[in-house]
Amino acid sequence: VAAVSAFSKSKTGALIVFERNNPLDDIIANGITLDSDANGDLLRTIFYEGTPLHDGAVIIRDNRIVAAACTLPLTTNKNFTNQLHTRHKAAIGVTERYDALVVVVSEETGIISVAMNGSLNRHLNSESLYSILEKELVPEDKPQDGKQNYIFKLFHKEK
Repeated sequence: VAAVSAFSKSKTGALIVFERNNPLDDIIANGITLDSDANGDLLRTIFYEGTPLHDGAVIIRDNRIVAAACTLPLTTNKNFTNQLHTRHKAAIGVTERYDALVVVVSEETGIISVAMNGSLNRHLNSESLYSILEKELVPEDKPQDGKQNYIFKLFHKEK
């Protein structure tokens, strides 16, 4: 969340895909394979303008960055084709085919969005992004008293 907020402020485009139940192996195969803890510092490095990995998507599986510079399928939904740029069309496209959750930051506006189930939730702030990530990515079977600690570790590992 901290990295995404920094991207928003600096208008750094980012595309972060969280794999859920459906494996994204075919998408991972078209990128650069990594195997690293997911943390904000690494995400900021990957998406830094001009680095070799900054174009394309990062894939996160089980709190590990497994690939970067991945190409995602674009949506063909006519409702989106004239309104959105490629990064957002890719976020929607991958969620039309997989149950992934995608965080998008627009490099033109800095707007934070989340794509799920073929739709896009735009104009998010840090708090609303955190809530969505907690709701959609934290396992339901985590005890309530441990849920906050789990999400803190998941998204604030670098602190």
